[in-house]
Amino acid sequence: MFEHRHEPLLPRAAFLLRLVRHGLISLVIILSALGIGILGYHECVGLGWINSTLNAAMILGGMGPVDNLAPDTVPVSGKLFAAAYALFSGLLFIVVMGVMLGPVLHRLMHRFHLDPDSDR
Repeated sequence: MFEHRHEPLLPRAAFLLRLVRHGLISLVIILSALGIGILGYHECVGLGWINSTLNAAMILGGMGPVDNLAPDTVPVSGKLFAAAYALFSGLLFIVVMGVMLGPVLHRLMHRFHLDPDSDR
């Protein structure tokens, strides 16, 4: 996917295109996860569409739930979904950071390993 360390450094325009491509991939991942959260909160917890969107966005953004899932009013399936979605959102943050920072860190490492006098 990325250039090998013996290959020349990618030109700036191609690198910016790679960053845009990775940004779009991250956006698709985030919007897909948001859609999962909206549907889950609507179907499993019983929230309305707007409240489901708000809750999913807040969990995905790391802020925490807006609607308190009171023990008597939410079915077990809703509580299990909320717990699974919270864990999923935490892992999704790591994945998106990897997708976004991958090209930058690769370019940085590639730049450090360039050695014009090397015969390897």
